[in-house]
Amino acid sequence: MSELSRALGDIERIRQQVAESAVFRGYGPATVAGTGLLAVLASLVQSAWLPEPGARHAAYLLLWIGTAVASILLIAFEMFARTRRMHTCMASAMVRMAVEQLLPAVAVGVLLTVAVARYVAADFWMLPALWQVIFSLGIFASCRFLPRYAVLAGGWYLVSGLVLISFAGARALSPWAMGLPFGAGQILAAMALLWGAKEEEDAE
Repeated sequence: MSELSRALGDIERIRQQVAESAVFRGYGPATVAGTGLLAVLASLVQSAWLPEPGARHAAYLLLWIGTAVASILLIAFEMFARTRRMHTCMASAMVRMAVEQLLPAVAVGVLLTVAVARYVAADFWMLPALWQVIFSLGIFASCRFLPRYAVLAGGWYLVSGLVLISFAGARALSPWAMGLPFGAGQILAAMALLWGAKEEEDAE
């Protein structure tokens, strides 16, 4: 029985090592691009219902946190189905790695949002910029098992977040301060996934 357990453990370790060296194909380009369009739609909603930057922080948070949750659910739903199809026996290990890479950034984003909204409301305007910088770190952390072009999306979010900080004040909460960076960033991420898939096909 112990020999069987050892053999199963060895198989699992080999599977984990293979998963760590493979390119993750669980993110679908169309769905990723769709979340960018969802961000643009959220900006349109904000411009219609919350036209004054920083007028209602609670409503602003509800809109953008709701958009983020909807995007995560869309990507996660496809990721599980797509990973089972693309990575077969390594699906569980690949999904686990993908979640582990992004989870710290998500956790920091949530905690930072709570801290700023609750304790330093005067600096609420910094949240959109901080969200973009944190998201860039999540992408950079995932780059080791994504197509190499994914670094472009991470760089985009880092630069857009830093530029947004320079706006300082209520202007950073304008309707398009989130929609444009995330709309363009997610479309760029989708293109990176497509380029990576094409490169892999050409190499076969």
